[in-house]
Amino acid sequence: MSRQALWSTPPLRALRDWWSERDASVKDGVLALVLTLLAFVPTLSNIGGQIGDLPERPANALGIGLILAQTLPAAVRRRWPAACLAVTAGAFAVHQALGFATTFGSVGLYLALYSAGAHQVSLRRAVTVAASAAYAVLAVVLHHLGSPQEIPDYLAFYLTLAAIWLVGSAVRMRRGEEAERRRLAAEVATAAERARIARELHDVVTHHVTAMVVQSDAAQFLLTSAPERAGEGLAAVSDTGRRALTELRYLLGVLEATGESAFADPARADRAPTLGRLVDLVEQACRSGQPVEFNEQGERRAQSVDVELAAYRVVQEALTNAMKHASGQLAHILVRHREEHVEIKVTTDAPATSPATVPVPRKPGPAGGRGLAGLRARVRMLDGELEAGPRPGGGFEVRATIPSKPVQE
Repeated sequence: MSRQALWSTPPLRALRDWWSERDASVKDGVLALVLTLLAFVPTLSNIGGQIGDLPERPANALGIGLILAQTLPAAVRRRWPAACLAVTAGAFAVHQALGFATTFGSVGLYLALYSAGAHQVSLRRAVTVAASAAYAVLAVVLHHLGSPQEIPDYLAFYLTLAAIWLVGSAVRMRRGEEAERRRLAAEVATAAERARIARELHDVVTHHVTAMVVQSDAAQFLLTSAPERAGEGLAAVSDTGRRALTELRYLLGVLEATGESAFADPARADRAPTLGRLVDLVEQACRSGQPVEFNEQGERRAQSVDVELAAYRVVQEALTNAMKHASGQLAHILVRHREEHVEIKVTTDAPATSPATVPVPRKPGPAGGRGLAGLRARVRMLDGELEAGPRPGGGFEVRATIPSKPVQE
C-alpha cells in the first residue's frame, strides 16, 4: 500500500484531520513530550549536538534536569521563541561544560534556534547578538576547561547553528510575503465586490428612478394640458416603482449570496435580468414615453449568467440615458447573436427641431457619468468591448461586443 493510500484510510484520515484542527500550543506540547521521551533512548544519543569533547561524567539528577531544560521549552517555541531559545541554549551550554554525555535532547537547541528565526517578531537583532555573544563565552569556557577542540571546530559548529537560524528566518520571510499577498488579494477582492455592488445598484436604481422622473414630469404636464390622461402617467409611475422594488429585492438576494449559484437559484431565475427579458425592458420604456424600436437577429442561445446580465445592463443603461438626454426621441436597439459573441447596438436620434414638437418640460437632474464607466468595466471583465459616443449626424450610440459563453443544456 502506498503512503498516500495509507493516509487515506478512514482511521488515519480522521486522526490527521483531528491533528490539523488542534491549536499550535497543543502541537508544540506534544512535540516537547516526544522530544523528551526520545532524549532518554540510548540508541539515539549520537544524533544529538555536541561541542567541547570534555571527559564524560556519569549521569545524575543535575544531568537529567539539564536534559529536560533542553526539551520541555519546545512547548512554548512559537509563543515565546526568545525565552525558549534562552532556556534551551543555557541548559545546552551547562550540559556541555559539565561534560555530561550527549543525548538526543540536545536537538532541542536546533529546534529552538529554528523557532526563534521563524517566529521571533521583535528584537531579532538583539537576540542574534546575544546568542552569538553567549556562544563565544561558551567557547572560551570550554577552552579553559581543557577542550581539545580548536577554533575551526567552534567556528564550524557556530555556522551550523547560524544556518538553522537562517532557515527559520527564510521561512518567516516567505510566510510574511504570503500573508502580504493574501492581504492584497483580499483588498482587491473587497474593492471588486464594492465596485460590483455599486454597478448593480446604479444600473437598477438609476434606470427605474429616471423612468419615474420622466413619467412624473409627463403626468404633471398632462394635469394642465389633458387632465383625463394624467391617470395613465401616474399608473405608469406606480408600475415602475413596483418593478424597481422587485428588482431591488432580487439584487439584494443575489448580493447576500456568493458566486454564480446566487444568480442560478431557481427561486430567483424568473426575476433575473437576461437577454430574454429585453422585450419587457423595451415595453417599460415605451410606457414611460420613450419610443423604442427593437430588433433581434440570429438564434438566441442561453448564455452564462455574467454574459446575460452584462447584455441586459448595456441596453438598460442606454435606454436610461435616452430617457435622460433624448426624451421622446426614437431609440433603436439591435441585438445580434453570433457564434462567438453577442453584439449590442443602441442608437438614439438627434433631438427634433421642428416647431410642431412640444417637449415635456423637465427639471434638470444631477449630473451622472457613472453608468457608462461601470458598463465598460463590466464588459471588459468579460473580455468584451464597449464604445459610446455621439453620432456624426446627431444623436448618441452605444455599441458593445460580449464574447459568448453558451450554457450547456
